[in-house]
Amino acid sequence: MTGRRVVICGGGTGGHLFPALVLGRTLREKDPEIEVTFIGSDRAEERALMARHGVPFIALRVEGLKGRGLRSLKSLALLPFALARSFRILRRIRPGLVVGVGSYSSGTVVLAASRMKIPILLLEQNAVPGFTNRRLLGRAEKVAAAFQASLVHLKGKGVFLGNPVRPEFSRLPRKIHNGRFELLIFGGSQGSHFLNTAVTAALPFLRRWKDRLRIVHQTGKADLAEVRRSYAQDGFPDSIVEPFFDDMPARFGEADLVVARAGATTCAELIAARKAAILVPFAGAADDHQRKNAEILAEAGGVDVILEPEWSPQRFVATLGGLIDRPERLTAMEDALAGLAVEDAAGKTADLALSLMARRK
Repeated sequence: MTGRRVVICGGGTGGHLFPALVLGRTLREKDPEIEVTFIGSDRAEERALMARHGVPFIALRVEGLKGRGLRSLKSLALLPFALARSFRILRRIRPGLVVGVGSYSSGTVVLAASRMKIPILLLEQNAVPGFTNRRLLGRAEKVAAAFQASLVHLKGKGVFLGNPVRPEFSRLPRKIHNGRFELLIFGGSQGSHFLNTAVTAALPFLRRWKDRLRIVHQTGKADLAEVRRSYAQDGFPDSIVEPFFDDMPARFGEADLVVARAGATTCAELIAARKAAILVPFAGAADDHQRKNAEILAEAGGVDVILEPEWSPQRFVATLGGLIDRPERLTAMEDALAGLAVEDAAGKTADLALSLMARRK
């Protein structure tokens, strides 16, 4: 059974987990005999997400190294234990392929797979490879790249396939922009304190569109009560404010415009759904990768970008107002994003994974 088992490792955020889940599901659809096991961090949110999807999941106690200051000493101390456990897990499962989807929780598993001569496929979801994938690049047979611009960094191993996203995003019909304008705001699976406070600070300036504007806001848990209070006090009591939305494709379908960070999966979902956006890249992202992701979409004409140091309520309202009052521009942005789309990214990535397994077999 060795050739029929796949380990997909990595996680830490929804931006890594959702492509992993999509790839695992697509592999099983293409070959129902394949057994897929997911390995990730032991964060409670990650455990809960994988449990909701009902997939085999093994948690590793491992933490990131980059940008953590003195806390990186603790991370270094955990690495030998995580590496030893990774060897034990792989010896037990005996996979025919290990897929690393990025983040620190993929590192020790991919290292162990390399020592055990197990074929390795990496998924690089950002415009510029992250710290972990840069370190693991020499151990991989191939790297599936979400952006064409990534290939120059992948030393001849990259294949431009797009980023696997849930198929529900690409099936969304185009929304006709007339009448009520729906704005979807979210800061990733855990929410964004910056976006939560910045958007609510702008609410008094949005009252001119109060009768036309409906706001749907995913806040994460920490800021939920304060954000709800702001919407009620500033004249938008009918807004939908929740810590998390399980039905994000449906939320995309109802939205005229998205306001979000520029993580890899968010960008991929915007492209797949052909949904115009105002992107606010996370200024603290490693290697400034969110800004670089956003620039690709902006250069194509599909999004407007406001950097954190440049944010002000007035700047945001001016950008938003220019889209509320010009629906033809929204349509042009959607057409621009459609030009970036890669058809069946998940299927093509799964085919590459299966070919690597077959080659070893």
